[in-house]
Amino acid sequence: MARTTAIVQARMGSSRLPGKVLLDLGGKTVLSRVVSRLRRARLINDIWVATTDLRQDDVIVAHCHRLGVNCFRGSEQDVLDRYYHCAKNCSATCVVRITSDCPVIDPELVDDAVERFCAGVYDYASNGLVPTYPRGLDVEIFTMSALHRAWQDAKGPHQREHVTPFFYEYPEVFRLLSLTADQDYSQYRWTLDTAEDLALLRQIYFRFDNQENFGWRDVLDLMKREPQLAHLNGHVMQKAVTA
Repeated sequence: MARTTAIVQARMGSSRLPGKVLLDLGGKTVLSRVVSRLRRARLINDIWVATTDLRQDDVIVAHCHRLGVNCFRGSEQDVLDRYYHCAKNCSATCVVRITSDCPVIDPELVDDAVERFCAGVYDYASNGLVPTYPRGLDVEIFTMSALHRAWQDAKGPHQREHVTPFFYEYPEVFRLLSLTADQDYSQYRWTLDTAEDLALLRQIYFRFDNQENFGWRDVLDLMKREPQLAHLNGHVMQKAVTA
């Protein structure tokens, strides 16, 4: 029986904003927001947080325990290895990759991605192959067999650190599905990597009474009503995945 598992990578050692996953966001931690929103996805069977085996990430393990979410520990730098062993440990057949710096991740968007992935014959799907969604709604899906091949064959440091480049760098090997929005909204940035990002995310949550029952289109409407909000982090450049 197919088992779709969301694996959320999280660690304390972020270079631009250390400890960002445990920062306060409207009364809960950023990681708690991500987990809570994913729990509303209908097509996710299980959620795991994959952190490192470094002592500084003991606090993430303890926080996961308080949240009642499963936690796996692995390599700090070889995140592909961490993902592979986490997925193997929880008997996943299909993996949904989510990063812990996306506290407005939309469960309906996740469900739609899983549904479209499962409706065809694909190895990997992403809504970032052609950027049309706001940064921070990133969803990637891949089969366990594809993950095994990547884990076995990927050699480049960037392929190991960023988990999925091996898939889209070899489109002749993997069957890819590109998920795109109805139009281009990629000018918006709703992810967490800097203090400016945190300021915007706190304003977003504040506008929704620090609840989690809003979707990405609700945030889009908010941005259209209050365009000045986007200026809070409009100058922040996304870190590139380099070979």
